[in-house]
Amino acid sequence: MKYEIPIWEKSNLTLEEAAAYSGIGINKLRKISDNESCPFVLWVGSKRLIKRRKLDEYVERMYSI
Repeated sequence: MKYEIPIWEKSNLTLEEAAAYSGIGINKLRKISDNESCPFVLWVGSKRLIKRRKLDEYVERMYSI
């Protein structure tokens, strides 16, 4: 049995989920999260996950992306 958890309840999102959630393109998210000082990226091996709450905080502080 497979459970579907809504995006807004997940703490970490894939790039595709983060793009759908935030409205920011996958390529732009990838470019921003390549930076070592990115506050909302979590690396699990070579897999990149986006911390949803930190992404929300980051977007609120930014004037433009």
